Amino acid sequence: MYRSHHCGQLRALNINEEVTLSGWVQKSRDKGFVIWVDLRDRYGITQLIFDAERTPEAMVNMAKSLGREFVIQVTGTVIERASKNPNLETGDIEILVSKLTLLNEAKVPPFTIEDQTDGGEELRMKYRYLDIRRNPVKNNLIFRHKVTQEVRSYLSSQEFIEVETPYLIKSTPEGARDFVVPSRMNEGQFYALPQSPQTFKQLLMVGGMDRYFQIVKCFRDEDLRADRQPEFTQIDCEMAFVNQEDILNIFEGLTRHLIKSIHGKDISSFPRMTYDDALQTYGNDKPDIRFGMKFGELNAISQHKDFGVFNSAELVVGIAVPGGNSFTRKEIDSIINWLKRPQVGALGMIYSRCNDDGTYKSSVDKFYDQEDLAQWAEVTGAQAGDLVCVLSGPTDKVRTQLSALRMELAERLGLRNPKEFAPLWVTDFPLLEWDEDSKRFHAMHHPFTAPKPDQIKLLDSDPGAVKANAYDLVLNGNEIGGGSIRIHDKATQALMFNHLGFTPEEAKEQFGFLMNAFEYGAPPHGGLAFGLDRLVAILGGQETIRDFIAFPKNNSGRDVMIDAPSAIDAAQLNELHLKVDIK
Repeated sequence: MYRSHHCGQLRALNINEEVTLSGWVQKSRDKGFVIWVDLRDRYGITQLIFDAERTPEAMVNMAKSLGREFVIQVTGTVIERASKNPNLETGDIEILVSKLTLLNEAKVPPFTIEDQTDGGEELRMKYRYLDIRRNPVKNNLIFRHKVTQEVRSYLSSQEFIEVETPYLIKSTPEGARDFVVPSRMNEGQFYALPQSPQTFKQLLMVGGMDRYFQIVKCFRDEDLRADRQPEFTQIDCEMAFVNQEDILNIFEGLTRHLIKSIHGKDISSFPRMTYDDALQTYGNDKPDIRFGMKFGELNAISQHKDFGVFNSAELVVGIAVPGGNSFTRKEIDSIINWLKRPQVGALGMIYSRCNDDGTYKSSVDKFYDQEDLAQWAEVTGAQAGDLVCVLSGPTDKVRTQLSALRMELAERLGLRNPKEFAPLWVTDFPLLEWDEDSKRFHAMHHPFTAPKPDQIKLLDSDPGAVKANAYDLVLNGNEIGGGSIRIHDKATQALMFNHLGFTPEEAKEQFGFLMNAFEYGAPPHGGLAFGLDRLVAILGGQETIRDFIAFPKNNSGRDVMIDAPSAIDAAQLNELHLKVDIK
């Protein structure tokens, strides 16, 4: 038996018991006549004492040779600690060691295994197995486990059945690039790793499973961004004989359950907003509604003077920054410089101070009088003490820039409280979006999303105007889930493929199995998939998903710990019928 208790378990009521513990040496303190060692495992830390008067001399000598991260086993007696540590759950006791066994030595770790470490992110990813020993990473992984357990508990209580779907599937041209896997047994042919189990969960509905879920790995070979991973985890769900309202109610219930069970908070409100309203009011389709700063469109009240910047703009729009009139000129200049960065791309910013005495002072007083500026304040909802920030230019670009500014200012002002949870449904997305490069429409979500029932006829006359029977769940400014009602009949699916530029032959080649299944009594169905990595991060009060993944990739999509991806030898390439020109 390596241990009778773990290192976070013993308390004062265990005094005088003989126990056996195993773990890693966190640190040791040698005072000559007495040595203290902090022993750590997943559960906590227990202090060991090697006393020259009460501990065998051989044990004391062994204790002097212990280094950080040595793996040891000790047997001893629980005694009351002379100098108690109120910050430690085991801080009332210590173990008077009678037997010490060295289980494994350890090299000096490349960074300190402590909550506040001296290791940079890349170094810690290279030695991720050491990083996991630190409380912040360890606790994040335990937290992820707790979330997934609650997800399974809730969905099981709602009669969902967990079903595994294949990882080796067929490559399709829609969506992001696939990761492909060569088939040794079928020369010149390839599997793809799934971007989602979309078609399989629809086939499960055809198969009568009625309610399905899966916590599943998905893969996308897309250009990497700061907080994207080439492999990620979804809570994938599908339901038969449902409409949009049924699905929204079920997953509001899941979100409420998670926030209540993990944080003890009741969420009463799940407001809904159309995609068009979200863009007009917040500049993006995943707004953070924990704070205000709603957009106020100013074209009608700003394009009547001789200020050419506004007069030539497609959109003039502003936000009221609460308490922003306290910003110094230097602080405002820093905001303007932030907006001019290439990542945002704004040319500048106009602002108006809302003074406590009811007057206004703007950066364009030459063109606009007090009555004009009062109207700006009214439209943006500004109060005395606020600052109105205004951008202008092409509609899409300006909305994106002002949205970025809104989030940056909220961060600076401390308005994004990670312990506050504000969910939001965004609905009525466009079904299709036009791609200038390929000169054709693409599905905004995927080609199996149903159009709104009353808009199918618009597919022929005005396809860009058709709204999808789709919805996203947003939490604290992050999309945590998205889904739709699916097409469930062959004729509509064929029509959709046609508008996406598929010939009948191409549609049959790529998706004939699904079209055939629809001929055998497919029920109306729909679903939703949560991004588990991001959901866990937000529930954990953070937004960096890597902190909640056991072995993440870096920003280049590499696993620096195992050095992947990597080349394979010529024999493997020959078996797979591949030729690779390695320079």
